[in-house]
Amino acid sequence: MSVRSTRTTPEASRNSAKARAAEPKLPKRDAILRAALEVFAAHGVHGVAVPEIAQRAGVGTGTIYRFFESKEVLINEVFREQKRAFGRRLKDLDPSLPPRAQFDAFWERAVLFARQEPAAFRFLELHDHQSYLDAESRELEKRVLAPMLAAHRALQRRGVFRKDVRPEVVMALHWGALVNLFKAEAAGYFSVKPRDVIQARDACWRLCAEDAAL
Repeated sequence: MSVRSTRTTPEASRNSAKARAAEPKLPKRDAILRAALEVFAAHGVHGVAVPEIAQRAGVGTGTIYRFFESKEVLINEVFREQKRAFGRRLKDLDPSLPPRAQFDAFWERAVLFARQEPAAFRFLELHDHQSYLDAESRELEKRVLAPMLAAHRALQRRGVFRKDVRPEVVMALHWGALVNLFKAEAAGYFSVKPRDVIQARDACWRLCAEDAAL
């Protein structure tokens, strides 16, 4: 499924501008990063020109280039900022919890991030970044994912997750299911209800758990 990209209407743009004007004014660099996140999430990175970001941030186009030497540098900085924010959501999951409770806690935190930071989740997970991520961004992504993979490996060693599937694949199945749930919602196929989130979580657990762990 592909996420439909629609341009903002003039009326929506005016309403958004009024809302931003009422907010406390951010430092210019922060305003640029927030504006870039919003337009990248809405339209993808390839469908956005730097002047559009500048207009949304309330700065001149030249100001963006004083902070970020190119659009690619700006994209990577937005990616790293939001990936770190997501990583902080997943920190401090209690490994002493029972396996199912660990899984539920991870799922809950990921869903909360998607709901509370929709632009960040949409930008990070609903667009393909591989063509423009630099080495620093790729390394950061690996570090953020590492605790998730370690947890999956540990549960597999304990006989909780099935051993006929590599832990990397098990994690991809779980994460892909969650991402595509919200991707379908963003594309307008259906609205994700709380019961849908719970049912998807439970289905993912049953898919990969050994019979004894069900």
